[in-house]
Amino acid sequence: MNRLLAATALTAALVAAPAAARQLTIDDVSALSRVSSPAVSPDGHWLVWQQRETDLTIDGGRFDLWRLDLTKKGAAPEKLAAEGDVNETAPQFSNDGKTVYFQSDKGGDDAVWSVGIAGGAVTRLTQFAGGIGGFKVSPQGDKLLVWADRLPGAPSLEPAMVKKDANAGNGRVYDQMFVRHWASWADGARSQLFVLPLTARSATGNGVAIGGKLVGDAPSKPFGGGEEVSWSADGKTVFFALREAGRIEPLSTNLDIFSAPADGSLAPVNLTDANDGMDNLPTASPDGKSLAWFAMKRPGYEADRQVLMLRDLASGKVSALTGAWDRSVGSIAWAPDSKTIFVTAEDTQENPVWSVSPVTGKVTRLTGEGNVSAVVPTATGVVFAMNSLTAPDDFYALSGKKTTRLTSVNAAKLAGVEMPTVTRFNFKGANNDTVWGYAVKPAGSTGKVPIAFMVHGGPQGSSNNSWSYRWNPAVFAGAGYGLVAVDFHGSTGYGQGFTDAIRNNWGGWPLEDLQKGLDAATTKFAWLDKDNACALGASYGGYMMNWIEGKWPDRFKCIVQHDGVFDARAMAYETEELWFDEWEHGGKAYFEDPAAFEKWNPVNHVTAWKTPQLVITSEGDYRIPYTQGIAAFTALQRRDIPSRLVVFPGGSHWVTKPKESRQWYGEVLGWMGKYTGAK
Repeated sequence: MNRLLAATALTAALVAAPAAARQLTIDDVSALSRVSSPAVSPDGHWLVWQQRETDLTIDGGRFDLWRLDLTKKGAAPEKLAAEGDVNETAPQFSNDGKTVYFQSDKGGDDAVWSVGIAGGAVTRLTQFAGGIGGFKVSPQGDKLLVWADRLPGAPSLEPAMVKKDANAGNGRVYDQMFVRHWASWADGARSQLFVLPLTARSATGNGVAIGGKLVGDAPSKPFGGGEEVSWSADGKTVFFALREAGRIEPLSTNLDIFSAPADGSLAPVNLTDANDGMDNLPTASPDGKSLAWFAMKRPGYEADRQVLMLRDLASGKVSALTGAWDRSVGSIAWAPDSKTIFVTAEDTQENPVWSVSPVTGKVTRLTGEGNVSAVVPTATGVVFAMNSLTAPDDFYALSGKKTTRLTSVNAAKLAGVEMPTVTRFNFKGANNDTVWGYAVKPAGSTGKVPIAFMVHGGPQGSSNNSWSYRWNPAVFAGAGYGLVAVDFHGSTGYGQGFTDAIRNNWGGWPLEDLQKGLDAATTKFAWLDKDNACALGASYGGYMMNWIEGKWPDRFKCIVQHDGVFDARAMAYETEELWFDEWEHGGKAYFEDPAAFEKWNPVNHVTAWKTPQLVITSEGDYRIPYTQGIAAFTALQRRDIPSRLVVFPGGSHWVTKPKESRQWYGEVLGWMGKYTGAK
């Protein structure tokens, strides 16, 4: 069986489609339950996780805690903490396995709470004001590490008293760059680490800061979490990743690994100062002997190979465990006996679990098809979350070579939905390299179907075998399109050289791959209507839509461009993470080497534009600011090209709210249907 089809077959076996099967829609996807943050009790008895349910009244989701008895075959999931209008998240077990600690926003600010694994009343443990971002309990269960936004240098969690001048204006004032990041303006606060004493009934006081004089965010923003902090086995030290702030912060990818005593008695020590590339995911071994993390070699490059590193905590000796393995480590977890490290790493459109020997560095693949999104080692194996192109996340157990499915969380919601068929293909692309792609065929389709040619973002990313709540290939197939995706040069999961090939080459080899890939797909799959295609993409994929407008103007009946770069010059001065844009175009600022940016600048080819285009952007997108979308729309309108502009208020680089997601798909499918005739 094709590896990409295995997850589909598994879903079909568990959710048998009735006679009146129907296609998947965005209404289905936006209503699905979403599982994440799994935790397993030390004795392997219980699995606990957070589960999100869509709530259209708040245009978002609400989170509850669920549990599953792993000792009973066929046991059904049960709610553990699920108070209405309250979010319960981030479960962690006590060292005796009897208590589950979690984060809750009951009463307003987030705090740490606890509940017995058998259920019962919940108890609030922290009482300080100002809320938290997250927490981790020490291995001994006697201390609580929390991270929270506070002003730099704050000695404790007690919020600073800031006197406001009633006559002052509300203008923001800055003296250095990084004035905004992702979807937020800088307000002076930093995510900082604090430690509190913990008992079964409370975590009292405002804690003590352990970051010393460091100024930066730990965990990093906007997406860092508990994976970036780690307790030592004896509970006396905290390891954390941090990029020191300053005038070069928007130019630097140099996160380092620091160690700090949990009592705040000494200043943190930089363990990776010798490496100017990124160091992250510090993960201490349970036996207290080692610290694992990943390291990137090249400064300023956010998509360099992530090599698994190991430090002997007694001697300080450091080794690159996966230095000879041409794959990039995405997550790290130790086995309870410290004899194995489990990692995830992309490999040719899959994201499996691998084991790594901390002694020899030997790497062994443990899972096949699918995208593994979370890994929790246990005494008997591994519990992991996995999804695919045709199935959202569920939990599985791996023991030896045997994999057992533990949950079917969305079985009822997907009952009657017939998923599409996914087939992988490859061809000779630019530089005569092998390039991979896949085609998604609508379920039950006969004859030819119009094409949705989807280009992924990143650009260092992959159209891999994973479920998406934003750009979901199965939804396009459900709307009657044969979706084609190609992992062009620059994509991940094929070795670092392939990923690096897009630098200084944004509109070169990737466009050649896309052209050859679409031709290969339409030659191989007779059910694709070669002459009835629309192209669509976001971020770098949106850039490619604007590039296609000028460089491949006669191929598509319509284009959908979301948050794409239109003018490379403006982008170089407007974006927030300058390291990304400058690295991609050779490593210099625009004013130092304008030719490197102008070579692949879509604005220079507007006179060739002719394809009808839908432009989508968000006012709160600071990665590729919404002005880029407005500029593209202006170019289209001034050339009298059929065009439409959708602007989401607030938001970010992504569309994540359920109502906005449904509107997004309505606009996109409506635009494509107008030009392809699909209904």
